[in-house]
Amino acid sequence: MHASLGSLRALRTAPCLDPAELTALRTELAARMGRCEWFTVGVMAPTALQAVQTLRSLEAACGWPPLAPDSSGEELESTDGPVFLKANQSTGRFSLRLEDGLGEGVLITGHSRANPDAEDTWGPLPLQCFG
Repeated sequence: MHASLGSLRALRTAPCLDPAELTALRTELAARMGRCEWFTVGVMAPTALQAVQTLRSLEAACGWPPLAPDSSGEELESTDGPVFLKANQSTGRFSLRLEDGLGEGVLITGHSRANPDAEDTWGPLPLQCFG
């Protein structure tokens, strides 16, 4: 499979990609994200810990300040089962909820008031894409 942002759009869960494919995907994503001003992120993961770790890896890779959880750290750690994490740079916050039936991966939506044509949603990207 040749992974591109366009090829991921129809998937329900992120594909397993080799290191070269991940590098190419990150390069394509960086070019697209560079046209946007801020982002929302959705992380579909098997555990709360993995969802938060994925968000932290994305923040580090993009040089973003860490977002704050809506819940206490204790509540996040006790969330057991498949989760959906929703993060919003505009508010500086993220929330987490249990949700069965999801795939696995990261969805990133770019927002731009100055360039609405740049706005798009990319993914699902593999959870390890930014780690």
